[in-house]
Amino acid sequence: QVQLEESGGGSVQAGGSLRLSCAAIGTRYSMYCMAWFRQAPGKEREEVASIDSDGYTRYADSVKGRFTISQDNAKNTLYLEMHSLEPDDTAMYYCAAQYGGSWIGGRCYGLDHWGRGTLVTISS
Repeated sequence: QVQLEESGGGSVQAGGSLRLSCAAIGTRYSMYCMAWFRQAPGKEREEVASIDSDGYTRYADSVKGRFTISQDNAKNTLYLEMHSLEPDDTAMYYCAAQYGGSWIGGRCYGLDHWGRGTLVTISS
């Protein structure tokens, strides 16, 4: 059973940067689709970015140009580089993955593994 463990959250001021990591423990799969989601208090969960094993990526409009998703296959770790952070980026950030099913151009259609989240707080 694959487990996902996020880390790297914290509190920074607006304009700052953070890098989130998501370690995929117990995976031996070379084909995958993975994504970062976030959920702010009182708001619906939002997909932030996704990436597949072919390297295709997708981003929410709200983070384009500021966030970068990447994967280190040797370390089985997913990353989210976040720059120019804004108070609206404050949320619990979750990573998710699928190792079967379908995905197209970085868009995941069957995410079935989820981490517990890491909290990001941006102060103005």
